[in-house]
Amino acid sequence: MQSCADEISMTLARRLREGIALAALSLIFIFSGCGGSAGAGKGNAAIPEDERQPSVRWLTEITEEVGIDFIHESDALERYRMPEIMGSGCAFLDYDNDGDLDIYLLNGNHDLSGRTKEPSPRNRLYRQESDGSFIDVTISSGLGDESFSYGVAVGDIDNDGDVDIYITNYGPDRLYQNDGNGSFTDITQQAGINVNGWSCSAAFFDYDRDGFLDLYITRYVIFDPSRECTDSTGRIDYCGPQVFEYYSDVLLHNNGDGTFTDVSERAGMASKTNPGLGVVCEDFNDDGWVDIAVANDGDINFLWINQTDGTFRDEAIVRGIAYNIHGTAEAGMGIIAADFDEDARPDLFMTHLTFQSNTFYHNRGDGTGFDDMTGASGLGATSRMFTGFGVVAFDIELDGDLDLLVANGKVQRGETRADSSIGPPWNDYAEPNLLYVNDGQAKFSPVRDDLSTYSSKVEMTRGLAMGDIDRDGDLDVLFSNNNGPARLYRNDAPRQGHWLMVEAFDPALKRVAIGARVSIHAGERALHRTIRRSFSYLSSHDPHAHFGLGAIEQIDRIEVLWPDGLRETFAGVPVDQYISLKRGEGGRQP
Repeated sequence: MQSCADEISMTLARRLREGIALAALSLIFIFSGCGGSAGAGKGNAAIPEDERQPSVRWLTEITEEVGIDFIHESDALERYRMPEIMGSGCAFLDYDNDGDLDIYLLNGNHDLSGRTKEPSPRNRLYRQESDGSFIDVTISSGLGDESFSYGVAVGDIDNDGDVDIYITNYGPDRLYQNDGNGSFTDITQQAGINVNGWSCSAAFFDYDRDGFLDLYITRYVIFDPSRECTDSTGRIDYCGPQVFEYYSDVLLHNNGDGTFTDVSERAGMASKTNPGLGVVCEDFNDDGWVDIAVANDGDINFLWINQTDGTFRDEAIVRGIAYNIHGTAEAGMGIIAADFDEDARPDLFMTHLTFQSNTFYHNRGDGTGFDDMTGASGLGATSRMFTGFGVVAFDIELDGDLDLLVANGKVQRGETRADSSIGPPWNDYAEPNLLYVNDGQAKFSPVRDDLSTYSSKVEMTRGLAMGDIDRDGDLDVLFSNNNGPARLYRNDAPRQGHWLMVEAFDPALKRVAIGARVSIHAGERALHRTIRRSFSYLSSHDPHAHFGLGAIEQIDRIEVLWPDGLRETFAGVPVDQYISLKRGEGGRQP
């Protein structure tokens, strides 16, 4: 008789060969039949096939409809050079302060191949118009950078009321200052920025609480193009990071005068060299000072705890996120920090390589760190056959808890996908994306959505950003695909309740207060969000704090813990609206 494990392996292998996009769903059904548990909840993963309700549409692609025509190019020539498989990111931002979200998409170039091609691939900026359509304003904006770009960080570096843009590259990074008239100026050199090599994700945050946004930049490997690698069958394939030397990450201090100083060595970061990909900034030990979590690829992760004196100490090992539950370093790509179980403490979720599973680190709540709760969360078995990159946590159906959307795409050859929407050689690396719903207790179940293309268009997705593009109160998503089209999806999930969108604004700084914690209270229930733009993988997001509310119809009060430690309470408000809370206008608390 076959063992349960053998049956799982054979069934999954068969279904992958058949090209079923959501093979992970098959796996979780099989586990249920073998006596395993994928987590109870409001998802349908454990419901027998003949008892499930017909599929509903959760996300609707509107890319062509609204005028987005971006195609990512890495200029690959089947030489399998590592930089061509890893990018790139995307961003939602309101660069012109008109109240709606615009889109910035990053591209490769011809540096790896040496070919001359006109026009050269370039990054592109799309402005949203009043009718919801987008127009390409790349040329007039000055943001048509032709670098081999990877990540984008958005933030107001000079506190003048408009957002500036930092671009990470395979090659020198770039900083663009918003001129306030729809255009940007490259101020990299005059700002004193000299970050070279291979940079990936970047995040603006205020680590010293001086009111100016500093910048953390992850850097990857010192790539040697003469190095060739093969897969298990001897075919040429992309190398893993371990065959190269590593860079150290970079911390840039904002001097408040338009310039930055590299303080990586003084801060204690220059001596650590791991292949960094994803980054998220959050106060993980609840001391009022923002810390930094970094997902490293195939090596131990970082958790830089702010020592409040301009230095940081890596406490990833003692706080439980350096390795998974088995004591193994995983191939970290995307990362997010969010409160998935309403205990007022940020948990961590990281995406990983095939056969590793994505990992859910639950915050213990006592200030000591995290526990790997991947198995109990239901996020383990369903992710083992995929390679995850971008990730967002958002309440897709407005029922009051945070769900997960993961962007997938291999970096090592797999079986050729017959259902891939991209051609060779990329269909050897294409994978479907995955959506999970939360039952409110950090137990997740994958969603069946046969009507949507977010999973049925099987591509190599990398960047993933979220924001409310149509201001209807739910969050929409933007995917960036490697060597494929960007895709914009409108949230059409079946609504389960009300919503509230909160801006935390500091009038003295003329900008959104990155790092502020917003808590809404309704009866005995409290929901918590942190204002941030940077997380996921190589991407930047709408900085509003979004709350799905379920049956809540009135907010009793709202508390904001500002980045400098001031805590204020604001009066309650009706639901289903956008509101702006301004520092200094609330009631102060100790």
